[in-house]
Amino acid sequence: MASLLVMNVGRPTIEDVARAAGVSRATVSRVINNEPGASGALRARVQEAVAALGYLPNESARALASGRVRAVDVVAVNYSAIGWLGTHPYYSRVLAGAMSVVENADVQLRVHAVNQHSGAEEAIDAIAQQVTVGALLANVTPELAARFHRRCRRVVSLVATAPAVPAFEADNGQGTYAAVEHLHRLGRRRIAAVHGPEGNTCAIDRREGYRRAVKDLGLEEIGDGGDFLREDGYAAAQRLLARRPDIDAMFVACDLMGAGAVQAITASGRTVPRDVSVVGFDDSIAAVCANPPLSTMRMPVEEMAAEATRLLLEGTPATGLRRRFPVELIERASTFR
Repeated sequence: MASLLVMNVGRPTIEDVARAAGVSRATVSRVINNEPGASGALRARVQEAVAALGYLPNESARALASGRVRAVDVVAVNYSAIGWLGTHPYYSRVLAGAMSVVENADVQLRVHAVNQHSGAEEAIDAIAQQVTVGALLANVTPELAARFHRRCRRVVSLVATAPAVPAFEADNGQGTYAAVEHLHRLGRRRIAAVHGPEGNTCAIDRREGYRRAVKDLGLEEIGDGGDFLREDGYAAAQRLLARRPDIDAMFVACDLMGAGAVQAITASGRTVPRDVSVVGFDDSIAAVCANPPLSTMRMPVEEMAAEATRLLLEGTPATGLRRRFPVELIERASTFR
């Protein structure tokens, strides 16, 4: 395209873009909405005109015309029991962070619960087709996240994910390493781990962080695990104590499991932290409500969700974007000397 001759005093319109690119208004609409029906050459001309004019689509008008509500879609995958979305504190923290941004932006928040074991791919495809502002993937597997990204680029994952998918990740591995180091500094030498589900990327990183720490500290690896649920933490801690009665500390991969682990330790006749010190992960309401309250590695879930939502409101995130958020130790009664 040799030059742009269009001059516009106000905000550029879709008609301005069409004239500058030498195409129809319908072609411009197809390109900016990422719909089929325009060749690669036409798309390039439209995109060049959009950039040259500084054209910004009127999202509210587009939503009204299409009958679609402007919304940020939060997608969560069910790996376990009925009621998981309403009872697990992680999801409420994601929603709180996203809501703090959208409440003043004329944008709604929609929540989608996907069943991992039944029709997950079809559900992901359907959600991707409905996206307007963008989507936050709360705990979606790398495979499903990559599938979503192929169908809709306006997406950010809040967990480690496929290489192409933009992601805001907590530093799970280093956080776990720091938790084990803290227990070691307290004089604990038989530090067991209650790991999360094997297919969960956060759980995988935390498991690797634990293994690195015990190797570097010259300690024995002692582990068990289950889903990110209180009852799974209880059951795993029971098994660990039966197998190794000499355990003097536990790292537990999430606070909800940690609360269950504390209950199992207490039920065995031991006390926390005198006999067994416990460190969880997340810094959720489950940590505060445990008895005694859990020391934990604080994951800044609200901040991560809020910043990811702001990014979606600004436009389509860059493919492969990565941002890592540090975690910090919050010490409470479960590890006090």
